[in-house]
Amino acid sequence: MDNVPFSFLLIEDDEIDIMNVKRAFKRNNFQNPLYQAANGAEALAMLKNEKSDVPVLPLDNLIILLDLNMPRMNGIEFLQQMRAEPSLRRIPVVVLTTSSEKQDRLEAYNFNVAGYIIKPMIFKNFVETMEILNKYWTLCKKP
Repeated sequence: MDNVPFSFLLIEDDEIDIMNVKRAFKRNNFQNPLYQAANGAEALAMLKNEKSDVPVLPLDNLIILLDLNMPRMNGIEFLQQMRAEPSLRRIPVVVLTTSSEKQDRLEAYNFNVAGYIIKPMIFKNFVETMEILNKYWTLCKKP
C-alpha cells in the first residue's frame, strides 16, 4: 500500500464553510493535508503550479472538494476548464455545496464528478459526512 496519504483541495469562498471543514477534519483526526482555494480560477492556478506561494499539489493523491457558488469562477466553470486539461481530468472531484438545484447536480455529473453532497446544516452531521467521505476515499486508495 502506498504510504503517501491522499490530500484534499477545498475550493470554497465562504469562511464559515472553510472553518467547518477544518473543524470536521480536526474532530475526525484526519492527517490528510488540506489545501485551499477561494474560487475556481485560484484552484486552476494551484493545480497547474502557477502559484509560487503554495506547495506543488500532489495530483496523483488529490481529491477536490468543490463548492459551486463562488465569485470569479464558479464550480461548474472550474469543472469545465479542469476536465479540458489532460493532466487534471482524472482528479476526483466531490461537489460539496448548499445547492439542491437539479440543474446544478446534472451539470456537475456531466463533468464526471465522483459525488454531489449537499452540505448538512447541523455541524454534527457535517462531521459525519466528512468521516464517511474520508473512509470511502481511503478504501478507494487501497490496492
